[in-house]
Amino acid sequence: MGFLDLFVVASIPILKVLLVTALGLYLALDTVDILGESARKHVNRMAFFVFNPALVGSNLARTVTSESILKLWLMPVNILITFLIGSALGWMLIKVSKVPSHLKGLVLGCCAAGNLGNLPIIILPAVCKEKSSPFGDPESCRANAMAYSSLSMAIGAVYLWSYVFNIVRISSMKAAAESKVADPTMDKQTLQQEFSEPLLTSTNYDSMDDINGYEHVLVIPSSKSLADRTVSIWTKVTQNLESFAEKINLKSLLAPSTMGAIVGFIIGGVPLIRRLVIGQSAPFRVIEDSALLLGDASIPIVTLIMGGNLLRGLRSSGIQRSLVIGIMAVRYVLLPIIGIAVLKGLAYLGLLHDDPLYVFILLLQYALPPAMNIGTMTQLFGAGESECSVVMLWTYAFASLSLTLWSTFFMWLVS
Repeated sequence: MGFLDLFVVASIPILKVLLVTALGLYLALDTVDILGESARKHVNRMAFFVFNPALVGSNLARTVTSESILKLWLMPVNILITFLIGSALGWMLIKVSKVPSHLKGLVLGCCAAGNLGNLPIIILPAVCKEKSSPFGDPESCRANAMAYSSLSMAIGAVYLWSYVFNIVRISSMKAAAESKVADPTMDKQTLQQEFSEPLLTSTNYDSMDDINGYEHVLVIPSSKSLADRTVSIWTKVTQNLESFAEKINLKSLLAPSTMGAIVGFIIGGVPLIRRLVIGQSAPFRVIEDSALLLGDASIPIVTLIMGGNLLRGLRSSGIQRSLVIGIMAVRYVLLPIIGIAVLKGLAYLGLLHDDPLYVFILLLQYALPPAMNIGTMTQLFGAGESECSVVMLWTYAFASLSLTLWSTFFMWLVS
């Protein structure tokens, strides 16, 4: 198959994404106000809690079996490699560009995390539908493409909310602390608000009245039994685990898409459950049909929301142009080149799956634009929200050209 034919095959899915994204941007305009900010918020919650989990779970349940699970072990490793390499390149970009403190988390997040869910789910099945596709039968290709893309979405969500979330959180906290230290105008009232918790908290005493009227409190150590000490140690361990869970936002690791992936693996990987739910002759096939019906709504809705969110980038400013160019250079030039080298090395070691479609999505994971959920994180912590909108606007605008070229080259490599 010629390079020009591959270019046409690769460009069709990207054009579909552009058209639906442009429609979402149009619907979000103030003059139209069909997909305004409040509407996007509610629809996005529906997609996050209902449509995406149904899409991930139903596609994994249909295509994943107990035998094929062992073949997919490389994808979590490959996604982790993209995050680590992207973080290293982002750190170098921060050093070169002298990024302000409140934007360091944004830059690291944009360089590390790609859109591992929505775009592969749109691009891969669309590529399979093309007559000149190098991936064989359209039906089996589409089924495998949805399974690979769903797994990519689930794993990407875990890494995004465990790794990038905490990078943005720590960066915003450091920036806030630096701004407070640099501000010499903190008066006595501000200090009292900052340090409103007493040194001897009420949780340590049955009543604070017990110590009123005393300038000094003499604490006499008492002898404890081994059982009391064991209980005390266990209490401290429990408190430390709770503190650790809060710091890493453990609830976000079990995002609905991740839970959908777990359910999909259980249904597809356990033969008894699979026979009950999956297939035309399955007694509970209505469950599969309902999940597929909900999952089919995910792709157009998420793409429309993505277009509406990009509208904020047209109205924002304040980020240096060189920084946006640097992020695009990392995601669209350096990462794909390094990704090709990584997968070539894995193939040389005999660790790479021989399925061309599987290799294609592993390569594609290095060339995707930044994850849209980074905007949600910056909004949550109030650090770099407007700058993130600008970054998303320009990275997704150039993604149409970049993804088309890299997809063409990747298909040429695996075909």
